[in-house]
Amino acid sequence: MSTFAERIISFNESLEFTGTLPEGIRIMNPFKESPVALQSSSTFYRKYYDDELPRHLILGINPGRFGSGLTGISFTDPKRLVANCQIDFPGPMTHEPSSEYIYDMIKAFGGVEEFYQQFYIHSICPLGFTIMGENGKETNYNYYDNKALQQAVYPFIVKNIQTQIAMGFETDVCFCFGTGKNEAFFRKLNEEHQFFKKIVALEHPRYIMQYKSKLKQEYIEKYLQAFREL
Repeated sequence: MSTFAERIISFNESLEFTGTLPEGIRIMNPFKESPVALQSSSTFYRKYYDDELPRHLILGINPGRFGSGLTGISFTDPKRLVANCQIDFPGPMTHEPSSEYIYDMIKAFGGVEEFYQQFYIHSICPLGFTIMGENGKETNYNYYDNKALQQAVYPFIVKNIQTQIAMGFETDVCFCFGTGKNEAFFRKLNEEHQFFKKIVALEHPRYIMQYKSKLKQEYIEKYLQAFREL
């Protein structure tokens, strides 16, 4: 019988968007674009998910370029993959503030092994998007930033939430990172498809680090309290 690790790796390997995106928006699929991301993420999942322990889902927005866009692991940038997970990364050592917050929270929770034995983090849309800015540089883009994009990826989102639930994750509670547009979209989606009995939304790590950094410890405690209530 396969473990969570093998099912997650298989899910990542099979991720592919075949629809049509609005002009100027590019999909970002690290598992197709980077052998390093597939290798690093596979090592990570085999290290922390090689079992059948009951786990709850935590869903963010969609992958970003400097975190899971490189490592293939949600909210895990190369710096945290090496320093906190002790997994080598043969690529650029980028820093993502969201990843910094998550791993500080995980440390407060009790450490990576204890946290990942109970939770699995991914995204409502499992692949990311980029758009060319006015300065000619590629920037992150969210699935809800453009109505046409949201409509284009809607079936993809539904299919992949269903696929992840089918891996065996708990469905009594799902945590959502993002208390604005991400939460609103996810609650409406859940009403339509009845994926989970309850959704608990928490402020997104990027929002906390960008706008509420002085209150970081208070938000970490809020996260821990929500997780303890399970």
